[in-house]
Amino acid sequence: MWRDPGLPTDSFYEVRNGKTLSQRRWQAAFSPEGYLDIAPTLTRIQRGGIHPTIRGEVWEFLLGCFDPRSTYEERDQVRQRRRVKYAKWKEECRAIDSHVGSGTLITAPIITEDGEPIQDPLVLLQAIPNQADSGSYGNLSSNNSPVDKGQRITDKKIIEWKLTLHQIGLDVLRTDRTLVFYEKQENLSKLWDILAVYAWIDRDVGYCQGMSDLCSPMIMLLDDEADAFWCFERLMRRLRGNFRCTDQSVGVESQLQSLASITQVLDPKLHQHLETLGGGDYLFAFRMFMVLFRREFSFGDSLFLWEMMWALEYDPDFFSLYEAQEAGVSGDKQEGSKGKAKSIRQFGKYERENMRSKTDAPLPITVFLVASVLKDNSAKLLQEARGLDDVVKILNDINGNLDAKKACSGALKLHKKYLKKAKKP
Repeated sequence: MWRDPGLPTDSFYEVRNGKTLSQRRWQAAFSPEGYLDIAPTLTRIQRGGIHPTIRGEVWEFLLGCFDPRSTYEERDQVRQRRRVKYAKWKEECRAIDSHVGSGTLITAPIITEDGEPIQDPLVLLQAIPNQADSGSYGNLSSNNSPVDKGQRITDKKIIEWKLTLHQIGLDVLRTDRTLVFYEKQENLSKLWDILAVYAWIDRDVGYCQGMSDLCSPMIMLLDDEADAFWCFERLMRRLRGNFRCTDQSVGVESQLQSLASITQVLDPKLHQHLETLGGGDYLFAFRMFMVLFRREFSFGDSLFLWEMMWALEYDPDFFSLYEAQEAGVSGDKQEGSKGKAKSIRQFGKYERENMRSKTDAPLPITVFLVASVLKDNSAKLLQEARGLDDVVKILNDINGNLDAKKACSGALKLHKKYLKKAKKP
């Protein structure tokens, strides 16, 4: 699972000080049959994150890929079934466009909006890093593409999908480009293939900018492409609403509105100031929600934040829920973990607070994380922000310098405070 990046300074691979979930503790959490005692695991992650050698396999549980109440044999069956399903989808995509699975990245349109094939697009055949700067890629070759020859395409779904392929390629080249891992062409193409397949199966949302930032860590953590795909797919089940935009609204609008309500309750002076500046819609926080703080935190800290966040809001029924959604049936018809005992200990700390307060539609912890960032910078925003540009600049200045553990701790405190105030008439 764990890879040596070749750069010892990459924070993604650093072992943190504190009570990290170690490989020994992780293995000890399983019974001989494979049942996982998730409660102490969640506590450990909440305190100090996950050791890099086991990060990928632990993420699969946190994201609901596997049921902790399943055996080793049951999980092997699930994994194999998913690998077959991904292979089938990938082959389906390859039949429509032969770039998929070919090791190439499309960086220019291969089809017009009318469905006419473009016979000579720019295709990235090989990415060779500039020796002077390992973060820049060169040698974009203009060659005859292996674009499928044929008649004009009339199927709108296929046209829409093919029109996204070059945008995926451009985004892949910009994603985590400073990491040695992505100097290898095979890793770039693996990321492109996963995003292309996802864009095909999720017809409602397709592909949107920012998804490559969410998928990239999965490629690094999981050796098998299909396993990385399913980890990303489970994450998108939580976040895909963020990417659903219409002419009337943006996907994260409800979270921005919730952020405004929370700030108004917990820091009314700041909220009033932001409204006066014309920022009452909180659109300046748009990016934090879209890519889960990938820009505000360093690469390693953002992943540390993710796993702490997922552990805090963990629900043992995630697996059953996602399996039911995938099968297109209601949760009460889903078999598998049905009837298996669970206690409140098996829920994350954040989720337990929501259960105790009997919150019908709990807000995602990301809303309180953003609120925590605003609160920590409240004094500066009040004193120095004289316009929305100042607000954006102040928040941009903190990029890469935030502390993940402190942010989670702040979010929990704000959440508890908000629940108390919300109960008052």
